[in-house]
Amino acid sequence: MTERRDDILTWAEVRHTHPIRNGVYQRAGRLVSLLTDFGRLNPCYPDRHAGDGNNADIIEYVGQGRRGDQQLTPANHALLAAIESGHHVPLFNKLTVGRWQHLGHWRVTAARHEFDAQEG
Repeated sequence: MTERRDDILTWAEVRHTHPIRNGVYQRAGRLVSLLTDFGRLNPCYPDRHAGDGNNADIIEYVGQGRRGDQQLTPANHALLAAIESGHHVPLFNKLTVGRWQHLGHWRVTAARHEFDAQEG
């Protein structure tokens, strides 16, 4: 199956590429694909378009870990390693239960660590 940008897919179609329900899918330390909902359905992961929201070329992706300081899990390590490798991965946006939008292929270009005082 070849997905195209903006295709609307079922979970059965997405899972051919991203077979797990977690947002970051990696194999052997290499990032394979990403899921998001931009915080609409699950506010624990507030991924967003950078800047004023009109910049469709940059997405701030939170990574793995819901509360407090994120750990360097295999998924987060794969995100960091993808900066070095520069490879592109598909990003799927959950619209509603069972409906996903293919947002094209993206590269991880930078990472930063932020302390959220509300999270402690």
